[in-house]
Amino acid sequence: MAFYRKNIGGLHQAVRIALGVAVMVAAFVSLAGTTAWLVALGGAGFALTGFVGYCPMCAMAGIGRGGVS
Repeated sequence: MAFYRKNIGGLHQAVRIALGVAVMVAAFVSLAGTTAWLVALGGAGFALTGFVGYCPMCAMAGIGRGGVS
């Protein structure tokens, strides 16, 4: 039993994962220090929503798959 309903589809999940990983890599390549870690953490959070299939911001905005998983 899941504690949430998926609200993003397969393509959306793949794009979130790819962009999240790209942001993490770009942060460490182009930034330094604490800034790099903070930007990478944001990218990791974005990728995590892709892995899980649930985005809290999409849920608050009413964007989603209508509870279809």
